[in-house]
Amino acid sequence: MPSTATRLSVFTESVIRGTTRLANQHGAINLSQGFPDFDPPEVLLEGLERATRGPFHQYAVTWGAPRFRQALAKKISHFTKLDVDPDQHLVVTCGSTEAMMVAMMTACNPGDKVIVFSPFYENYAADAILSGAEPIYVPLHPPGFGFDEDDLAKAFAQQPKAIVICNPSNPSGKVFTRDELLTILKYAEQYDTWVITDEPYEHIIYAPHEHVYFNTLPGAFERTITCNSLSKTYSITGWRLGYVHAPAGVINQAKKVHDFLTVGAAAPLMEAAVGALELPSSYYEGLTQLYTAKRELFLDILRSTRLPFTEPQGAYYVMVDISALGFADDTKASEWLIKEVGVAGVPGSSFFREPVKHLIRFHFAKREETLRAAGERLGLLTVRANAGR
Repeated sequence: MPSTATRLSVFTESVIRGTTRLANQHGAINLSQGFPDFDPPEVLLEGLERATRGPFHQYAVTWGAPRFRQALAKKISHFTKLDVDPDQHLVVTCGSTEAMMVAMMTACNPGDKVIVFSPFYENYAADAILSGAEPIYVPLHPPGFGFDEDDLAKAFAQQPKAIVICNPSNPSGKVFTRDELLTILKYAEQYDTWVITDEPYEHIIYAPHEHVYFNTLPGAFERTITCNSLSKTYSITGWRLGYVHAPAGVINQAKKVHDFLTVGAAAPLMEAAVGALELPSSYYEGLTQLYTAKRELFLDILRSTRLPFTEPQGAYYVMVDISALGFADDTKASEWLIKEVGVAGVPGSSFFREPVKHLIRFHFAKREETLRAAGERLGLLTVRANAGR
């Protein structure tokens, strides 16, 4: 039989999705793959019911249904203060996952280099490789997960075509400061580099941290390709509604990539989501309050285990140091957690370029009762950690 593409040999299937399958197999509480176990806002459910009875069962406009793009443009303009043209500045995609692939293939040629911060969401390196580009990794240093400017300068000196920024960050929960983003912009301008941002957690930020949209920095819009989705903001990860926001010239090219990747996002779901995009500011304030409470509940649970962790500044993930449990390999620790403790977390090594084997990523986008049930099971970690001492 002929051989498959060699580029597929340098990365694996998703560790996150694989952990979910193992959790389902063993009946573990799934704190690995980041999706809620509660319903989205009622306006979405009502919109979905109406959409199923309307004329929305055939292809929409390839780059997004007009009503959806118009509502999306208004929502983005409200939060960024940018003038967003729904026809020229947006492409609707099948989730932020496709948006990232569209952005990478629009920005990069085979052989180009792309800067990726480590730890990183596992798709980024795969996206670069599938685009024929080569990832360059810049480490983020715990506990604050900031970068060393010398490391960044060395990476930019390799003449990258793009840099990827997840803000707030999955998996670390880091929120990049304005000064950090300005430093990145300085080098991007010096080396004429695209900045690809992934911002699905834009509204899940914990005080006193603030989210700064990269494309709103002075002079940044013309070199920024923003990827985002509705998944996390409206608790609809299964709807797969994302988008690319960029200058008109970029969008004209991104439309072509998107068209031949997926043709278009689901027409009835775009129609159903319009009402969510028109929600008032109070909804987003409530979302912040909701996740702030979940964060405090879950961090209290982790404190009771006495295992070290990094408090997230944004998003809904926590990196936990499981060194005291005595495992030399985080994958084996993750499997033990699933099979013996009944709680699923993702091995931290799947997010790092560096040889990191002592971290597990948990998420807390769950109902209070789910988190408390997970807490009861995680109490076993204290017993094992104490026994290890």
